[in-house]
Amino acid sequence: MNIEKVKVHLGERSYDIFAAPGLLSAGGTPNAALDALGRLTEKRPVLVVADSHTAPLAADKLRQLLLDLGAASCGIHVFEAGETSKDFRHVEAICRSAFQAKLDRGGIIAALGGGVTGDMAGFAASIYMRGIGCIQIPTSLLAMIDSSVGGKTGVDLPDGKNLIGTFHQPKLVLIDVDFLATLPRDQIRSGLAELIKHAILFDPELMQILEEESENLLNLKDPALAARLIARSCALKAAVVSGDERESSSRALLNLGHSFGHAVEKLQHYAGFSHGDAVGFGMAAAATLAVRLKLIKQADAGRITDLLRRYELPVTVSGFTPNDIFEAMKGDKKNYSGKMRLILPVRIGRAVICEDAPEDAVLAAIGEHCD
Repeated sequence: MNIEKVKVHLGERSYDIFAAPGLLSAGGTPNAALDALGRLTEKRPVLVVADSHTAPLAADKLRQLLLDLGAASCGIHVFEAGETSKDFRHVEAICRSAFQAKLDRGGIIAALGGGVTGDMAGFAASIYMRGIGCIQIPTSLLAMIDSSVGGKTGVDLPDGKNLIGTFHQPKLVLIDVDFLATLPRDQIRSGLAELIKHAILFDPELMQILEEESENLLNLKDPALAARLIARSCALKAAVVSGDERESSSRALLNLGHSFGHAVEKLQHYAGFSHGDAVGFGMAAAATLAVRLKLIKQADAGRITDLLRRYELPVTVSGFTPNDIFEAMKGDKKNYSGKMRLILPVRIGRAVICEDAPEDAVLAAIGEHCD
């Protein structure tokens, strides 16, 4: 088995990311990823946190694997799948399950699932007994590429996404690409939005690969290629996180498309666009705004929009006016000192943080993407 490995450099809190097809389902065949998992969990109590979709697929198998690797005990906590579960009530339930599973300060919470699971389990780990270890085992492409790496945790409030949370780095990230075969096509393209984002921000060569391999990636024809590109994307994000863990400067660039996208998710009450859809729409709007502000050439903006369409991601939204979206953007947690902080591309491979975009230009850019 060819296992991709990425190191996130954060001093004493550094950790490894492993990615490969069959990483956790190779019949217990020893490999570097399982060795790392065993070292972290040996003689420790573990709680696996999964949602109602991932628990039937893999929770019991993961529990047995952890016990075989030497965990002192392993409990399982299951919650109802979906963004509507991402609140304080469900985090409290995870913490209570951790107590019932006899997790102490040396205990480990293992998040088995997509972004909601990773965010909530990571948040619970950050506050239970003032902080215990967390392992991220993402099962969605979106979580593999984005939310499992970097230490952001959190829950939603009625007023917006991820308004409550912490930075709590995982001890280990294990990406088994075989999980992708369980996902519907909509979730695959949703996850690819974040891969596209990293290419736009940092990697022109990756952008070209994505342009050439759209059919392959959308249909998961080559799991080994998927593992390589996921690892490459994680490495790009890891480099940013290592230099700016708490998003005081360059890490803010990773929010490309999110200000526009989160606004639409909020207006849709988190029941319309997937997160990837929302980010796709947001990147298209950001590229249009960058053209209006003369920050990017029309040709580069066109490549961005064309690539989003190629991956079946929406570049328009219906049912809302530009002003509706603009007003919702004002409540985004990424804003700073009353200023709307937008990430805008200036060429393929580079973007900037913009805090002075004129309101009329933002409204006009949004308008070009409203049906």
